[in-house]
Amino acid sequence: MLRVRLLGRVAYAEALDLQRALQASADDYVVVLQHPAVYTAGVRADAANVLVPVDELGAELVEVDRGGDVTFHGPGQVVCYPIVTIGEHPGAGRDHVHLLEDAVIEVVRAELAGRDATVGRLEHHPGVWVTRPNEGPAKVAAVGVRSTRLGDGRRRTMHGIALNVDVDLAWFSRIIPCGIPEFPVTSLRELGAPVEVDEIADRLARAVARRLAPDSGIDVAGVDQGVVAMGDEPVGVRRLRRAGVDIDRAVAISERKPAWLRIPATMGDDFLALKRLTKDLQLVTVCEEAGCPNIFECWSEGTATFMVNGDRCTRACGFCLVDTRRPLAIDETEPERVAAAVEQLGLTHAVITCVARDDLDDGGAGPIASCVSAIRVRSPDCVVEVLTSDLKGDKESLATLLAARPDVLNHNVETVPRLQRAVRPSAGYARSLTVLARAAEQGFVVKSGLMVGLGETFDEVVATLADLAAVGVRTATIGQYLRPTASHLPVARYWAPEEFEALAVAGTALGLAHVQASPLTRSSYHARDAHAASVPVALRTGR
Repeated sequence: MLRVRLLGRVAYAEALDLQRALQASADDYVVVLQHPAVYTAGVRADAANVLVPVDELGAELVEVDRGGDVTFHGPGQVVCYPIVTIGEHPGAGRDHVHLLEDAVIEVVRAELAGRDATVGRLEHHPGVWVTRPNEGPAKVAAVGVRSTRLGDGRRRTMHGIALNVDVDLAWFSRIIPCGIPEFPVTSLRELGAPVEVDEIADRLARAVARRLAPDSGIDVAGVDQGVVAMGDEPVGVRRLRRAGVDIDRAVAISERKPAWLRIPATMGDDFLALKRLTKDLQLVTVCEEAGCPNIFECWSEGTATFMVNGDRCTRACGFCLVDTRRPLAIDETEPERVAAAVEQLGLTHAVITCVARDDLDDGGAGPIASCVSAIRVRSPDCVVEVLTSDLKGDKESLATLLAARPDVLNHNVETVPRLQRAVRPSAGYARSLTVLARAAEQGFVVKSGLMVGLGETFDEVVATLADLAAVGVRTATIGQYLRPTASHLPVARYWAPEEFEALAVAGTALGLAHVQASPLTRSSYHARDAHAASVPVALRTGR
């Protein structure tokens, strides 16, 4: 199975770490995206090909481990990264590059059909070139690939090709693109082609996939990037419509839930004791703030998920009940109070989650790390699981959090790629995968989760589980989305218990160590049991 992912706009550093994680996996991928403005210099780049001082480039210059010289990536340029296993014969790398060039040539020829232009290769210069009457060749696509040898002699590739569709060519005037001064760079827009970047991204992805995997299945998933039309409905609902969800057949909020989603409220002594403790210590629990349906079961068993960094989130995801008013200042006494609660409850597995704090330079990572450290002092044998936001994709912020050595790093992708913008418009699928990949690469036990019932298909959920496994996730949680209020996204349908069972089977078949899937599963539901099921004893007993 070749997995094709169209990921929209992704920061270069995030895409690079995601590529590295996928290269270390067994699955073959074709990742297609756009980058914010960035210059990259390959291993053989000549510094003289940067024509202005680096601080005057207007974008970051990144040294990377691909072949080729200096080039530019930016909006309007479709970048394709095949992360695939190729043969061991001496010409395998050259053949791989030619396959990529052939795919670009096919797409560019189709876009320039009817125009007097020749599309092909140029001797001694990799990439794809266009020649028009009375003009010399101009480069429309660059290529730069790196491969890593496997134990059996074959190679795994990364990096790839960049096709100029509607990119601002002025960026290239500050460098000698690819170290070739005698020929200019062009774009499909410059050549007069009617361009639609997202459509060309899809065509290029499929053209590459057909050449790399002519005899195998292709699994395609993409993040919907389109602009929604104006209308009376909330923007999230309009985004669901654009993504193909049949909103008109959604479940009415007044409709009675299926029997498997109806939970009796059992407020026993343990429940009431925990409620008093959280009140006395002035703690916030996500159980209460997010309206979790499992609160009675979990609290009756003496377990809770503590929500730190306040109770106001800087994002407004379409599924979440947490308050979105302007957040308050960080309370520096909170870590000690959380640790005191863990100690008094005698917890063996504590879950610390957080609101998104995009207003803070570190995204709130420092205070979360302080909570982990405080728990370690009071309850050294307690397993500490952190359910974090994406921390704005900042690598240093994640490093701050990981330096506290939580036993489990949990971050949710929440939904399938197609529905990302509708469900959590301030986040990103590629960014979430990168956060998970970065933690897994450092040896942490990594966990993620998603909801169903928003309009996704079974195959899309399985594809998402495959992506999680590929970047190093060990445990996945899958639960039914329940609409908190009429102001939140509607429920497209209720998934039946047997469908969750099938997803759990599919997830473990893909390589996940444990999949907790049921209608009422939430991120920290049965977290202690899930950790025990997914992590070998040797890992559980030493940090």
